[in-house]
Amino acid sequence: MAAPPEEESLGALVAQASHHISTLVRSELELAKAELKFDAKRVGTAAGLFGVAAFMLHLCLILASFAIAYGLIQLGMMPWVAFTIVTAFYFVVALLLALVGYRRLKGLAGMKRTTRSLKNLKDVARHDEDEPTALVASASPRPYPGPTAGQVGDHRVPVSTDKNLSHAGDLDPGHTSPRP
Repeated sequence: MAAPPEEESLGALVAQASHHISTLVRSELELAKAELKFDAKRVGTAAGLFGVAAFMLHLCLILASFAIAYGLIQLGMMPWVAFTIVTAFYFVVALLLALVGYRRLKGLAGMKRTTRSLKNLKDVARHDEDEPTALVASASPRPYPGPTAGQVGDHRVPVSTDKNLSHAGDLDPGHTSPRP
């Protein structure tokens, strides 16, 4: 049986604490693995169901195409004309979808920021340590025009420590409340 905490040495307490922490970490990792395995099974099952649904929708599209073609035949068209019309319709839809997809790909930025950042890093690696100002000038096009940390508040009137000045004309232009 373990001794009461008052009688245990500091080393024994540290050893127990590290044992409890490592047990806790192992238990948390096992829990994370179990949850991930459960979620992976659910995602796999859902993906399989979506795949089967997509295949069945594809079959429905084929059957609907035949139904449309045979409907056109019933309206008095020759069979080859009816099937050609249905085929041409799907061909035009496919071309339009491809055109929209091409335009969406054409508008991609192509990782311009990453390319520029890598180019700047390459420039940094090429420059000697003798030219740090040229490198800074090329990396940042314009300096920040606003006040720096040391200049913030320089435009304000300094606070007076004179206790006798408590009239209304003694207001700081940047503040709306009178000074004490």
